Amino acid sequence: MPEWTWEYEGYDPAAERLRESLCTLGNGYFATRGAVPECRAGLVHYPATYAAGVYNRLESTVAGRQVVNEDLVNLPNWLLLRFRFRSADGSAGPWFSPDVGQPFDYRHILDLRRATLTRTFRYRDAEAGVLGVRQIRLVHMADPHLATLRTVFTAEERSGRIEVESVLDGGVMNSNVHRYRSLDRHHLAHVRTGAVGADTTWLRCRTSASDVGVGMAARTVVIGQPPDSSEVRPSRHRAVHRLLIPVAPGQPAVVEKIVALHTSRDLAINDPYGDAVDRVTAAGDFTALVNSHVAAWARLWRRADIRVPGEAGRVLRLHLFHVLQTLSPHTAELDVGVPARGLHGEAYRGHVFWDELFVLPFLNLHFPEVSRALLNYRHRRLPQACRAAGEVGRAGAMYPWQSGSDGREETQQLHLNPRSGRWLPDNSRLQHHVGSAIAYNVWQYCEATGDTEYLHTKGAEMLLQIARFWADTAEFAPDIGRYRIRGVVGPDEYHDSYPDAARPGIDDNAYTNVTAAWVLSRALELVRRLPAWRRQEVLERIGLDSGELPKWEDISRRLLVPFHQGVISQFDGYGDLTDLDWDGYRARYDSIRRLDRILEAEGDTVNRYQASKQADVLMLGYLFSPAELRDLFRRLGYDVGNEIWRRTVDYYLKRTSHGSTLSSLVHAWVLARVSRAEAWTYCQEALEQDVADLQGGTTGEGIHLGAMAGSLDLVQRGLTGLETREDALRLDPVPLPALSEYGFSLRYRGHWGISVRLRPGKLRIGVPGSEEAPIRVVLTDRAVTVAPGETCTLLLPED
Repeated sequence: MPEWTWEYEGYDPAAERLRESLCTLGNGYFATRGAVPECRAGLVHYPATYAAGVYNRLESTVAGRQVVNEDLVNLPNWLLLRFRFRSADGSAGPWFSPDVGQPFDYRHILDLRRATLTRTFRYRDAEAGVLGVRQIRLVHMADPHLATLRTVFTAEERSGRIEVESVLDGGVMNSNVHRYRSLDRHHLAHVRTGAVGADTTWLRCRTSASDVGVGMAARTVVIGQPPDSSEVRPSRHRAVHRLLIPVAPGQPAVVEKIVALHTSRDLAINDPYGDAVDRVTAAGDFTALVNSHVAAWARLWRRADIRVPGEAGRVLRLHLFHVLQTLSPHTAELDVGVPARGLHGEAYRGHVFWDELFVLPFLNLHFPEVSRALLNYRHRRLPQACRAAGEVGRAGAMYPWQSGSDGREETQQLHLNPRSGRWLPDNSRLQHHVGSAIAYNVWQYCEATGDTEYLHTKGAEMLLQIARFWADTAEFAPDIGRYRIRGVVGPDEYHDSYPDAARPGIDDNAYTNVTAAWVLSRALELVRRLPAWRRQEVLERIGLDSGELPKWEDISRRLLVPFHQGVISQFDGYGDLTDLDWDGYRARYDSIRRLDRILEAEGDTVNRYQASKQADVLMLGYLFSPAELRDLFRRLGYDVGNEIWRRTVDYYLKRTSHGSTLSSLVHAWVLARVSRAEAWTYCQEALEQDVADLQGGTTGEGIHLGAMAGSLDLVQRGLTGLETREDALRLDPVPLPALSEYGFSLRYRGHWGISVRLRPGKLRIGVPGSEEAPIRVVLTDRAVTVAPGETCTLLLPED
């Protein structure tokens, strides 16, 4: 069905990297890019496989400095399978490549329902005539260690023989991102290969510094008639299985390659190599694997159903597909975070940023066990965050802006501006607001699931230590009678210092200060709510003196929020910066999304201007409902009503270049909540970010997972006003004429498959039959209770 498939017609080398990212297949444990099987990495193609959480650290010399970077490792290429014709006298023709072979009737079909990628084409050989090729691959969702590729060769004119080479290739490196070319990119060491029996090859290696063992095994067989010859040729870096296969009109030749992958990070294994061989030996044939794989995906689709009509629904389903391939129920068994670019490429080096802020709200209502595992990734790294805070003289936990294997700060010290070719200092590690995002995720998960056990234990430890950091970071300014937080970088990211300042960072970023106040108030609320024995346990465990709490209370009510011209200032002094000639820059450049790079290449700096890369102040309207936001500002002693908020929205809308895929998502959310007609424009842009590669080549380096998950949550929570707090589902739908009808299912507390359906003027909620308690549904003007097995239709007030 068209709404479940993405098709690519013809062969376009220039678009190959984008298609490879969007056709990546994965299962939460590992993923493989949608590259053509016969080509190794080069300027056009980039086959790559990534296993969640497998990182390696290397040192490089950049701009005369020694820098250390940790990367998500490109593992050996299991996909490689190439072919060529053999003539009657035994001589071999060239190996087929789409770059030189001029295939025709060329098509890729990504089937989202079945999670398979099918490639078909025809190819004319001067001697053998036309050969039809059909390949279908999958990365198994039922068994996360398996993948398979099936190739069918059909001779259309003359009989002949095809030589097929099935390879496990350990001669790979990380080369997906051109900007990183100056860095050491060789992460694999001690590569060994071999064979078991007549049809199975294996490869084993280790990452060079982190010493993660990797084992792969491939079973390659010909279905139907036996091959004329079959030879296994292990070499130093490649395990090669070469087959000679007869083909004739009406007699297709079928080659099945089944692959197993293990790493030493896996649970309940003895040796990655041995377990990979055992697993591939025991695996069923292609048909059996497809059946169990499709059944596993059917279960996922039932749990995460979303129904939006038209092209918007088709794109949202693609987004959901890639979220589930990166963060599936298998993720719950792993020690991994949310990789900002999925398991689809090497941009951001596979690091974990704050993107879980946009991902977990969706997962909480469909796969809460995955949310909990992602929070556990943060909890395991809490000691490292506390050490980091201590190293800069702070109490509590200072989580890193970029995290990887062990939770240390992975943010690069230098970054390359591709426009100027210059390496520049990178101060983004000052985005300490990542800690508030983690605290927010803890709170939202526990509100959605009712998991008080987690909130009272691991959640409490993280929330209190993050609050402790903010309390120790805030400085009291007697002249204004308020607390200030200095030397940070906000979500905007453009402004990493004041113009001509000697030190990096800016002061009193509104988003940072308001969310810090929220963290402190939630921490105080949690301490009050904890049973006495739990409170004592937690305070003892983290070494928190209850005498610190009065100061938290004071700071949570007196943190400074700067204003100028009747709007909330992005940070103290923002209103004093120069206005940018936006029209002039738009006229001079095709795109000004990365205005910072443009200005630096001109010898200028974005720090001088009132310009933002993405939503910063407006992120507050993404995290908090209008009522919550008013209460937050009221607690801080500010009266921020609808008029001030609307002026603030207008002000920054005119000053944002949208240099991040998250920007249009947040603006769509905020504009929808203030009933602005422009909301749909930003919704469309949020949907198109990756499929149309609006950021100009970045999607080929990996999809933007936060933006994809956030677009799903825009429907799930943004348009419905859905909140899970005070033991109720609270809804306050906003009308969006361009998307007037939609629906989804969700999991809330013990209820599975609650259906929510919005139509003009109507909201329908169905609760499946169970032994659970009824659900309380709260709208702005009434509250109802829906019992298991009941469906309730509510009339909505006219706008």
